[in-house]
Amino acid sequence: MKPAYGGLNSGAVFALLAAALFGGSTPLSKVLLGRVNPIMLAGLLYLSSGIGLALWRGLSRGIGRRQAREASIKLADLPWLVGAIVSGGIAGPVLLMLGLRITPASSSALLLNLEGVLTAMLAWFVFKENFDLRIASGMVAILAGGLRGKSESF
Repeated sequence: MKPAYGGLNSGAVFALLAAALFGGSTPLSKVLLGRVNPIMLAGLLYLSSGIGLALWRGLSRGIGRRQAREASIKLADLPWLVGAIVSGGIAGPVLLMLGLRITPASSSALLLNLEGVLTAMLAWFVFKENFDLRIASGMVAILAGGLRGKSESF
């Protein structure tokens, strides 16, 4: 990838933008939960995400970006795909909004940081994904930040 902004490649810029949007969604959701049903809000968040992705794909095609060729989905992959959709696309967001309704936003934001750590651990132990010193040090930094933030909130 070519460097885009200030020497950062476009992948890093998009990752930072995604992190900022995801991080901002928790406090915004907490405010909206006083007015919107948690299940409805979870649906609206994922609907807006889908609309944003569709717009991005449309803009990417419109400006002539080359599309990467993706592997096709095989029949053996369908149970994994359905499981990912049900757990990560339906149950996860609904449970997040239900939990956010009864948990302070600061605690929820700190707990959401652990999602990356737990996902990496799952990938490492269950799916035998690559795990090296860089990943381990990132996970330790996330844990340390969460523990430090949690101790300051008491």
